[in-house]
Amino acid sequence: MIHFCCGLRRSGLAKSIFPVVLAGAMVIPSSGQSRPSASPKAGPPAAAKTWTPPKTSWGDPDLQGMWPNTELLGVPLQRDPKLGTRALLTDAEYAQRAARTKRADESDNQKYDKLDGPVSTGSPIWWIEHGQPTRQASLIVEPPDGRIPPLTAEAIKIGEARDAKFHLTYGVERKVHGSNDTWIDDVLALVDSYDSNIYDRCITRGVIGSILPGEPGGYNQGNQIIQAPGLVVIRYEMIHEARVIPVDGRPHVGSGVRTYLGDSRGHWEGNTLVVETTNFLGGKLGLRSNGAGTPYSDDLVITERFTRVAPHTINYEALLNDPRTYTKPWKIAFPLHESPNYQMVEYGCHEGNYALVGILRGALAERKAAEDALKGAK
Repeated sequence: MIHFCCGLRRSGLAKSIFPVVLAGAMVIPSSGQSRPSASPKAGPPAAAKTWTPPKTSWGDPDLQGMWPNTELLGVPLQRDPKLGTRALLTDAEYAQRAARTKRADESDNQKYDKLDGPVSTGSPIWWIEHGQPTRQASLIVEPPDGRIPPLTAEAIKIGEARDAKFHLTYGVERKVHGSNDTWIDDVLALVDSYDSNIYDRCITRGVIGSILPGEPGGYNQGNQIIQAPGLVVIRYEMIHEARVIPVDGRPHVGSGVRTYLGDSRGHWEGNTLVVETTNFLGGKLGLRSNGAGTPYSDDLVITERFTRVAPHTINYEALLNDPRTYTKPWKIAFPLHESPNYQMVEYGCHEGNYALVGILRGALAERKAAEDALKGAK
């Protein structure tokens, strides 16, 4: 019997529509939002209301709530090279993105897979969620071209060593996209089934892999923020991991303590929560959606900023600095919109629970058959 993953459901919740502010300067309208036009007959503009961010009962800025990133699904991590340093789509480009979203929504209404189309695992793909069209050209905002910086010589060498462990069939794909970059990085593609990775085993997606929207779609996009005096907790729906972040000034743990999610320490800069995370366990995860991409090193430092800029909007930024893996730091930024009715559900990882057992049994059976054949030949 084949089981599929992974805490799957469509939220079916209405999408919130708010203005987006990136990197403190760039304003991007969300889907369906139009810019107001001035009327020559209008009187003097009314004074804008000053919005005051809420505080907790103990005086910290209040970021608590459900902040799914579903609306940003489909926005690419890296910008199309043809766009250069342009961070916003033109009207024509936006129309193309909106058309793709419409086609995806229509596909979701199919009852069965089409006879002449690809066969999927979700009958057809009801468990994949899609975002709303936005003019944001890429999730990466620095460097200015919206592209991941080149790898260092050390990272290239490590990637080549990882590639060598996989079947030649997948070599071309890996040369183009990099190690652990696509669904092809599956235990079935390994020379030795014991080398299955932490993605297939559903152990973790990492800090960035858990919060990044997927492309072109995704699932389990929930993010919850909970606060207590001296602590902020960020809970991810993906894998259901939680980061407990002290904001009381205590130092990082010693360099000998390393984990998949690292060691996070936070502080407040005005109304912005700044979180520095160090002490990562290197060589295991990348910095793309679901932890894909070239594995980062132990030297990675992630600096995140959470700023509540409107009653239902948090601007999220993450500066990624790993001098052993990338030739220079790079930054992602996007809004998180509050959805109070969003419900996190169980993350049931059936690849890790069932498929890996079958794969290992099959590998052992093949190995034993080869050994028996060798004995028979003697």
